[in-house]
Amino acid sequence: MVKKNEMSDDLSHEAVAVESRSDFANWAIERARAIVAYQGGDLALAARAMDEAAIADAGNALGQAITDVLLEVFDGLLAE
Repeated sequence: MVKKNEMSDDLSHEAVAVESRSDFANWAIERARAIVAYQGGDLALAARAMDEAAIADAGNALGQAITDVLLEVFDGLLAE
């Protein structure tokens, strides 16, 4: 099975061919690293500054990034 997946956010815009469970695991690891690098860093900085509003905003952005990538996978499955 070959699954082409178009990255839908600003983290990456390249298509990925997923031909095995291992390919999917590698894709998921790279996506998780990108999410943590962007949204996780903002959350850490907000926590360090003890800015409650910024912590809430960064936490929401992190949750939205995770939701977006899960929906991206779901949408790819529906296309098959």
